[in-house]
Amino acid sequence: MLPVPAARPPLTLTRRTQLRQLSRDSRAYLFLLPSGLILLAFVVYPILQSFWMSLHDWSFFSSNHPFVGLRNYDTMLHDSRFWNALQNTALYTGVVVPVQVGLGLALAAALQRNTLFNKLLRSVFFFPVISSLATMGIVWKFLLDPQIGVINAAMTSVGLPDLDFLQSTTWALPAVMLVGVWKSVGFSMVIFLAALQGVPESLLEAAALDGAGPLIRFLRVVLPLLRPSLLFAAIMATIASMQLFDSVYVMTSGGPIFHTETLVTYLYEVGFQYYQSGYAAAISWVLFLLILALTMLQLRLFRYNEVD
Repeated sequence: MLPVPAARPPLTLTRRTQLRQLSRDSRAYLFLLPSGLILLAFVVYPILQSFWMSLHDWSFFSSNHPFVGLRNYDTMLHDSRFWNALQNTALYTGVVVPVQVGLGLALAAALQRNTLFNKLLRSVFFFPVISSLATMGIVWKFLLDPQIGVINAAMTSVGLPDLDFLQSTTWALPAVMLVGVWKSVGFSMVIFLAALQGVPESLLEAAALDGAGPLIRFLRVVLPLLRPSLLFAAIMATIASMQLFDSVYVMTSGGPIFHTETLVTYLYEVGFQYYQSGYAAAISWVLFLLILALTMLQLRLFRYNEVD
């Protein structure tokens, strides 16, 4: 007589819950798979490939890419144009970021009330944000033109000297900075407007009852609550400033005499005009590390706790 197989023990509630959760997780990973593959193909792989290229003497016109190790990075240390581009980029970032964030905060505080006039002004200040930077660069190039520019015409009409801003080694970079602030201040304004809407009125009323004036209430109550928004606006402005390309390429092409050349415009010239792709990849990695270091520094400076 054949032995009767033992019956399987019934699944406990915990075991059933674990199997059901595993099934849900598997379906979730299947839905994430297409996006994950796209991310690997178009983000992760190019990043790793660029680092691999930075370690080689790479050119798209040659099938031979000899390994050179850190020679591209060593070349960068002795490249005067690289240091000039780094200096211009640092100067642009050091001026534009605080001005953009500070002016955006001031505009948000001034336009906080939801009146029709304030809404109109918000749209005016935000319009440059949604405009193409290359297109706006062309517009500003005409505005600053010494022959047909409106700005020079207004200056000469009041007795000021006629200046060729974009061909002046003194005024070319400040002109690009002006365009950068004008283009991006609306973004910071919107960030701070959203943050100001979340400030509890009860805190402001309590501070007013304690005798705090408008300035003290803003500095002691509102500003600490805006710290996360300040961090976000500063980081986004820093990343955009370090990656400056469009307006410089359109308005000055890095001139005059490299006085407006930035790291990205120099990277573009090295990679797509001189076809030194390995060296261009090395510059891009240095730029990435600089942005990462600045971001970590800002996270450190703006660190806060929920009980602050």
